[in-house]
This record gives sequence, C-alpha cells and structure tokens, in this order.
Amino acid sequence: MKLTTAATHYFTATRRRTGVLAVLALALGLPLVTAYAATPALDLSKLPPATTDSVDFSKDIQPLLANHCVKCHGPEKQKGELRLDGKAAALKGGDSGKVILPGKSADSPLVHFVSGLDPEKIMPPKGERLTARQIGL
Repeated sequence: MKLTTAATHYFTATRRRTGVLAVLALALGLPLVTAYAATPALDLSKLPPATTDSVDFSKDIQPLLANHCVKCHGPEKQKGELRLDGKAAALKGGDSGKVILPGKSADSPLVHFVSGLDPEKIMPPKGERLTARQIGL
C-alpha cells in the first residue's frame, strides 16, 4: 500500500510540475510569437536594383565593409558576434545567422540593414550611409 501511495504522489507531483511548466512556457513564449507575427514584412521593392556587373568580394565589397562596418564588426570588436573584416568570417555570419547570401542580395539581411528597410535595424547606426549603387553590389 505504501508503494501505491508513493507512486500516486510521484505521478501527481510530476503532472503538477508539467502543468506549471506548460503555463510558464505559454506565458513567456506567447508574447515572443505575437511580437514576431506583428513584425511587418519588409518592402523589398524599395531596395536599389542589384548590379548586373560581376562583383569581386575583395575588390568591391571588402572596401565598403572596411569603411563602414569593421569598426563594430572587426577583429577588435564583434557586435552580435559578427565579423565583417574578411570574406570567410562575413559569410559565416553572427548570432543572428548569415547576413550575406551570395547571389540573393534582396534576401540578405545585411542588404536590408544598410538600405534602411527596417527602421529598427539601420546600419551603420552612425556616420555615412552607403549609396544605392554600393548597396546594389
């Protein structure tokens, strides 16, 4: 009889903990899902046109990153664990995942940031912004 009572107590306590955890997960997770769902889609039609010229990372992209991004995303400082001081590191991405999608500039988060599509995430946050031609690279 003691075994049955102990087993009943164990399963009741386990069910109670599971219920509490489920309520806690909903309480914490629902606002995040709601905030994500409420985020408006970016209007990609506002992006400058992508260049039709061939682009060389070292010649065309790296100088832009060095002049506008490396201060916060370089060897000494990596905001968001993102480094943009070399091709391999730039293509790897950071805490938020990949920011450069070769051949898919309209889908690349870095292009969204530097073009100002999302007013909450404009890069660089201070200083000279990239031109439409530079963004189109």
